[in-house]
Amino acid sequence: MADTPAPQPTDDAARRVLATLTRSAVAIAGELDIDKVLQLIVDSARELVGARYAALAVGEWRSGGQANVQRFVFSGLSPEEGRRVPQWPHGRGLLGAVIHGQESIRVDDITADPRSTGFPSGHPTMTTFLGVPIVGAGEAYGNLYLTDKIGAPSFSDGDEELSRMLATHAAVAIQNARLYAQLERLAVLEERTRIGMDLHDGVIQSIYAVGLTLESTRLALPAGADEAATLLDSAIGGLNDAIRDIRNFILDLRPRRFAGDVQQGMAQLAREFQANTMVPVSMSMPERFDDLSLPLGRAIFLTTQEALANIARHARAKRVSIGLHLSANRVVLKVQDDGQGFDTQNQNLRLGHGLANMQSRAESLGGVFDIRSAPGAGTTVTLAFPREPQSPASM
Repeated sequence: MADTPAPQPTDDAARRVLATLTRSAVAIAGELDIDKVLQLIVDSARELVGARYAALAVGEWRSGGQANVQRFVFSGLSPEEGRRVPQWPHGRGLLGAVIHGQESIRVDDITADPRSTGFPSGHPTMTTFLGVPIVGAGEAYGNLYLTDKIGAPSFSDGDEELSRMLATHAAVAIQNARLYAQLERLAVLEERTRIGMDLHDGVIQSIYAVGLTLESTRLALPAGADEAATLLDSAIGGLNDAIRDIRNFILDLRPRRFAGDVQQGMAQLAREFQANTMVPVSMSMPERFDDLSLPLGRAIFLTTQEALANIARHARAKRVSIGLHLSANRVVLKVQDDGQGFDTQNQNLRLGHGLANMQSRAESLGGVFDIRSAPGAGTTVTLAFPREPQSPASM
């Protein structure tokens, strides 16, 4: 018996599909808010495919089922229903199979599939499933998936094709957002360098000159003017404190260039940090590691610099330790302080501490970034890289 041909879309349906895809493309070109673009794509996918639910996850996907979901948007659940779900998927089960295999998956019953890991409490029960990977430049960014096909027992080839097209739109939007973020970081670095030079060459020199004038005034005081001398000493001490604070900001604002010698560069960073903050730094690193590649050396240097700048500006620490450990296959950098710490879930604080730079630097070399902190508990920044970088991108 011959297969029944799939029904062809009507002219109205084809126009609706084209209009929705065009709307997605226009949003990608004109909207800088990546979350708004991804939400539009998810809503469009659910509407065009005819699914009860749709979702899109973007993150860092590693072997062994581990994942770091950075963005998760959904459609088909109300905000209240969404809040009842205790946790969103972590890239395991069927979703992990889509991401790691970088292939589309369609199943008629999620719970009957051996790859399924089930649903958490509060999560709606779902039956049919269609998942497509979001891939750009050979890298898996995440996945787009739909569940519970409306009016049919399973998703069709046409549904999969539409979902793949929208997943391609999502990949372009993610790449655009990353490029825009990189441009913003470059602009910030250039502005920081300019401000740092102005502070050092202008403001600090002016304050220092005022301090010298006050020193001369104190020497010219007549005998017995103890009260005036005390006031001048206090003013001079305040100016010295201001100079030290400005130097701390310059340490944060003016990036040093990596000359190629990791040990020398790290030692220089530690000396400058101690001179500007009066906070002792203990260092632990191998005696020699001449075979360390230049991209890894640069990443280690720049990350240490940013971590120390954060400590000088935010931590109010009394002690700092820097550890660099090498094995046959891995390089691990750890910068730890005993300062006031912060809430790592607060996105504004994460931006203020420049953590995106550290994370993108680690990812560009196939590494892993981790930060552990809590109010009153200090902060530990850890970066682990393969000994041979997977992508020798310049820092």
